[in-house]
Formats: sequence, C-alpha cells, structure tokens
Amino acid sequence: MVAYPGEPLQTLPMTRQALIIDCDPGVDDAVALMLAFGSGELDLLAITAVGGNVPVTKTARNARMLRQIAGREDVPVFMGADRPLRREPAGAGEFHGAEGLGDLTPREPDAPCAEEHAADAIIDRVMNRPGKSVAIAVLGPLTNVALALRKAPELAERLGPVAVMGGARSEGGNITASAEFNIWADPEAAAEVLATGCDVVLFGLDATHQVRATEARIAALEAIGTPMADTAASMMRFSERVERRLVGWPSLPEWGPPVHDLCPVAWLLRPDLFALKPCRIEVETQSELTRGHTAVEFRQGVAGALPHRWAVSADADGVFDLIAEACAPRG
Repeated sequence: MVAYPGEPLQTLPMTRQALIIDCDPGVDDAVALMLAFGSGELDLLAITAVGGNVPVTKTARNARMLRQIAGREDVPVFMGADRPLRREPAGAGEFHGAEGLGDLTPREPDAPCAEEHAADAIIDRVMNRPGKSVAIAVLGPLTNVALALRKAPELAERLGPVAVMGGARSEGGNITASAEFNIWADPEAAAEVLATGCDVVLFGLDATHQVRATEARIAALEAIGTPMADTAASMMRFSERVERRLVGWPSLPEWGPPVHDLCPVAWLLRPDLFALKPCRIEVETQSELTRGHTAVEFRQGVAGALPHRWAVSADADGVFDLIAEACAPRG
C-alpha cells in the first residue's frame, strides 16, 4: 500500500511469479500441477516434460491430461529428454502406476504437445523475460534443465530461483539407502545444474517427508468436489495404498504418504511455509553404491561459499491449505 500527503491510499497491483514447471508426472507431480494450475498468483509459462517416473511419452501425455482436467489449455506442454545424460532410463512405475497417474485411466488429451523441445522452450521463455524474473520448479530428474544450460550457459545468470524436489540427507534415500529418486535417476544432470551458479533451492526428503497426505487432509480435498480436487485426492489415495504395501508405513492417524512435489511450488507461493539453510550441495556420480547421494554441507568454514539452499522444515497444514484453495470452485 502506498500513500502520499493529501492523496488517498492506493493498492499496488500484485506481480505474479512467472514459472516454468519441469516434471515427470507422476502422482505427486499431478498434485503439484493442480496447485499451479489453480493458483492465481502464478504466471504459468510452460510445462516441460522429462522421462523419469515413466517414459517421456507418458509424462508429456499425463501433463496434458492434467492440464485438460484443470481447464488450462492456455499453458503449453513441451516434450523433453527421454533419457538421462549418461545413464539408462530408470522408472518408478511401482510407486506411480504403469501409466504414471495411479488409478486415473489414461487417454489421449484433446490438445497436443507444442512442437519445441523442452530445453529450447526453457531457454526461450527465460531469455525473453527480464533477468531473474522466471522461476523453474523441477519435479523430476534435472535432465531438461541441464540440457538447456549446456546449450545456453548464460541462462544461469538470468534464471530466477530453481526450486528442485530432490535429494536426501538426514532422512536417508527412497530409491537407495542414501539417494532420492530424482537425483539418482540422472545424477550427472543434477551435478551440472548445481555447478552452474544458478540459485538452486533443494526440497529433499528431509522436508518433503513432513508434508504427508493424512486421512483428514485427503478427506478435506474429497469434500471440495471439483475435478481438480478429486484428481489430487485420487493421487493421494493411490500413494497411500502403494506406500503401505511397498514401504510398510504404520496405520496411524498422523501417518500418510509424502506428497514430495508439492513443496517447490508451495514455496514459490508461500516461502514462509518453509525453513531453508544456506549450504553447498554436491552429488555423487562415480560410485554405484552411493550414486545420486546429495552431500549437503552447512559449514562455511569447511565448504567456503554456500551457493545453494536446503529445505529443513515445512508447514504441512499450510501447504495443504494452498492445494485446497487452488482446487476450490472458481467464482
């Protein structure tokens, strides 16, 4: 609010955060996309799909299915890398379903993918906007972002925050004992992006395991009754069933499957919901035993400069309030 002597109080227009979402839908990607599609505070420039949880042909189709459910055909979807920089593709269909979207029946959406490759789409949208004004939320392996930075290194200086769901420290891994899936799937890409000087914020399992879809939170979404809310709740119900079978979580009221990919998008909307610490992050690329391990160093005296940020805590109630608001009926 701004007022000058003798003038009435005026309201300044709110500036929406310009955002690209790079993802591999994925049940938790689907929930994050519903949050982004439904938020009026984001200027969603593009969805870029990468191979990860399922192959890229399916992740691109899934992104378009979700876009259609949300009624956001104004947002273009671009298909990107079908494999990691140096590795063989490795999926996570056991956690997301063979088609990537849990119990949702796959179908070909009405609108196709845009023709441009995802890496080129990222470059174009960042370079044609003011420096530092475009954020990227990376919800899958970092292959597309690494390819974009290889092609246009100057991108690193123009990007806004690169909010990444990836990594593990105190919580241990979810694909190996010490690695989280997104980083493990393409560790070379993660290492390259972290080394570029981009403003990288990592939301690893230390924070995302605090954002759980409890019974009460899923039921609250189901009660909203919109297609977006029903889709988000369906993804959580599928995760609930699968995680109990594969991971063996206890049957407790406070338990629920973590909804990892909500965190980067929620942080861009409400930074106050998360606590971050400056750090230096390096990724293991040589050892197969610890492939994809994220070494997170908080001690400046040991690491020197601390160019990255690591999420250490999350306000889960606040995050779920955001998704409920985004999926509510539109007046």
